[in-house]
Amino acid sequence: MTASPSRTASLTPETVAGLRALLCDADGNLFPSEEPAFVASAEVTNRLLAELGSARRFTAEELRLATTGMNFRTTSGRLAAEAGRTDVDLEPWVAEEKRAVTAYLGEVLRPHEETTDAVTELARYLRPAVVSSSALTRLDACFRATGLAAVLPSEVRFSAEDSLPVPTSKPDPAVYLHACAQLGVEPAAGLAVEDSVAGTLSAVRAGCPTVGNLLFVADAEREERAAALREAGALTVVSSWRELADLLLPGLTSTGGTDLPGGNR
Repeated sequence: MTASPSRTASLTPETVAGLRALLCDADGNLFPSEEPAFVASAEVTNRLLAELGSARRFTAEELRLATTGMNFRTTSGRLAAEAGRTDVDLEPWVAEEKRAVTAYLGEVLRPHEETTDAVTELARYLRPAVVSSSALTRLDACFRATGLAAVLPSEVRFSAEDSLPVPTSKPDPAVYLHACAQLGVEPAAGLAVEDSVAGTLSAVRAGCPTVGNLLFVADAEREERAAALREAGALTVVSSWRELADLLLPGLTSTGGTDLPGGNR
């Protein structure tokens, strides 16, 4: 059973009081990885298109706009189908794209102190976890480069690419349902924080209350993205992790959270 977006829902005090986990999308949400990732991914994608015999080519920005929220496995499968090539083994391409993007992100990402501070504060009251479409190796490189590995260690990272019996991608709710099951929380007790429509749909369909985050969304896209996130079921939209922490902490502190790592209460 999956939840349907509610056009009139909001992040109520009752919802906040029932939260036990903080479910964080990674790319474009905890760090600005999407734009540089697509620089590396576009090069691999265009080589794949040549292999498929397609004349189509993407710039990094075109690929970002066309595939945000999807992983490369989904993207490559779609491109192969559009080219009428169901005979191509895409697994080597998935591995190559993973390698290229992981290496590039490890080089270019840097810590964002305000985000680290806000997530660390929230982790005193809610058990933090990562729920992503990206591969675990890519996530590891990003968390090491941004200094977030201490608050979001490998054991609480869940990947639609690597953590499920059958790899999938958002907006499929499977990765959120898996994360909640592994954490031992009901979806209604896990607050999802997402920057993309696909991610928001994934969380909402799993039954998780969801907040949209515009921190790393380009200024020119923010108004349209905010409206799309609300349409997809986000209860509210914030401009940063700091704003989210300021919104949640009064309600969380009043319900008796602790300062223990993991947010146990």
